[in-house]
Amino acid sequence: MTGSKKNQGSEMRPGMGAIAHDGGVAFRVWAPNAKAVAVIGDFNDWSEVAHPMAAEGEGYWYADVAGARVGQQYRFALQTGQGNFTRMDPYAREVTHSAGNCVVADPEFDWQGDDFTMPAWNELVIYEMHVGTFNDNDPDDEAPATLDSIPQRFEHLRRLGVNALQLMPIAEFPGDRSWGYNPAHLFAVSSTYGGPKALKKFVKAAHKAGFGVILDVVYNHFGPSDLDLWRFDGWSENDGGGIYFYQDERRHTPWGDTRPDYGRGPVRQYIRDNAMMWLEDYRLDGLRMDMTLYMRLSEPGGMHLEDGWSLIQWINGEIAERFPHKITIAEDLQNDPDLTREVGDGGAGYGAQWDANFVHPIRACVTAANDEWRSMPQAADALTFRYNLDAFERVIYSESHDEVANGKARVPHEVDAENPEGYFAQKRSTLAAALVFTAPGIPMLFQGQEFLEGGWFQDTVPIDWDKSREYRGIVRLYRDLIRLRLNRDGLTRGLCGQYVEVTHCNDAHNVLAFKRWDVGGPGDTVVVVANLSSQTVSEYRIGFPAPGLWRVLLNSDWSGYGREFPGTEAGDADAGPDGYDNQPASAFVSVGAYSVLVFAQASGPEEKPA
Repeated sequence: MTGSKKNQGSEMRPGMGAIAHDGGVAFRVWAPNAKAVAVIGDFNDWSEVAHPMAAEGEGYWYADVAGARVGQQYRFALQTGQGNFTRMDPYAREVTHSAGNCVVADPEFDWQGDDFTMPAWNELVIYEMHVGTFNDNDPDDEAPATLDSIPQRFEHLRRLGVNALQLMPIAEFPGDRSWGYNPAHLFAVSSTYGGPKALKKFVKAAHKAGFGVILDVVYNHFGPSDLDLWRFDGWSENDGGGIYFYQDERRHTPWGDTRPDYGRGPVRQYIRDNAMMWLEDYRLDGLRMDMTLYMRLSEPGGMHLEDGWSLIQWINGEIAERFPHKITIAEDLQNDPDLTREVGDGGAGYGAQWDANFVHPIRACVTAANDEWRSMPQAADALTFRYNLDAFERVIYSESHDEVANGKARVPHEVDAENPEGYFAQKRSTLAAALVFTAPGIPMLFQGQEFLEGGWFQDTVPIDWDKSREYRGIVRLYRDLIRLRLNRDGLTRGLCGQYVEVTHCNDAHNVLAFKRWDVGGPGDTVVVVANLSSQTVSEYRIGFPAPGLWRVLLNSDWSGYGREFPGTEAGDADAGPDGYDNQPASAFVSVGAYSVLVFAQASGPEEKPA
């Protein structure tokens, strides 16, 4: 097979993969070790001689097929020193399935009316979800849920108050069921979930409903199964994976020997192009990059991968310049401030990172079986930790897909495996949630957390929406916490602010108090009192930032939140001028077991909390 001008259009069209245009479809692929390449498909009866591709130099091959059209299937046929074979297009936007054929995707979509802008990061509340299990309308069917099922729950999410939906990976993966962290085709939206048009429809609908959309992407490894990238053009060294992968010890990851070669130009371009595709073509509002530790290090404490680090900087730098309102989030979990330091200052340039310094001590505090095992100083450190002096460079949570699987379960189950819907499970899981929504950072919850979804996450088990009605009081507690967090009533601006001070830390009685503020004063400063013990504390003295009336805006022990909640009476606090806790005023409060109170400063006698 040799290139022929009769198969080329009058112009060489830019782009990779299948490039649809008015007269046909152009194709471009990188295969530097191939002797010849042809494009085969529905448009030529899968002939390996009908449409040979021309060598463009530097390993790229190109053909423009007149009459080819959107919706037709295709592959590339390669002649190599290791034999002749066909491969799926690495840049394919649509596939029949992970081991099937590529499909020429339709680049056109009506985005008219879509003018969504992501909320400021200090006003983000993220809801992490798995498409296949979030809203399965037929749980008895073996097929997972799809993207078009999610909007059916938008009203629930809107009432809950979240404003950003984070999808676990949706790039094409082997089979129908997966967490998504084994991508076989990076550019193709999962055929199981509905394909590329379904994602565009979902994003447009989400934006119309007021939700930003963040996507989880996986660049630390590919596959490892159904991976046509493996020895794509036949070449490999040291029993490695060929042109897309490291051929030496750097190829090793916990998920297989498929770490991309971050130092090879076309591979770097491939990953960069993928990131930009999600933001440009699908109008996504952010990316969360999976386990970036394995992009920058060979393993924890191992070899520094300078090429991986510089690739991250390239991607984040370009996103910051072109899409400053879109967020990138690292899952690194090494508490490294360089991840969220700006690229110009030598950092990786992420907007935020998942914060292990929050989730682990907070989960430990609420899941410990005995009160004496809880550490208030550790909880205080979790509340006040930050990266680079910016509270919103961290995403904080008590549940995520990682924290509720792989040997760990949902917080209610961790609290009481025998009765994960009982009193202790309800009280201590919501206590953790209350700390998430009152601490500084970007709060996140995991699907079903707001109605006590139990056990551990499995990609074969849909969440049980009946629980949203059974535990509607718990749902209301989450809703009220988010309402306060976003200052919907104009009384709690401090919960969107940078500043926090732990004013009271009583390890013997398991009581914490802290204040949050932005500029301070009425309508801004908030005082949070948390009782992490099994006993109600009554007439307990707490320091307040100013004398006067402090209104209780939330009491998580209210009986309306749970049938078994005792409803400990917690009235407004009339703080006197007697200093306490290094604060200029103080008052006595009562807090139920495993409960939180949120106080806001009254500006006048007519002010009423919602």
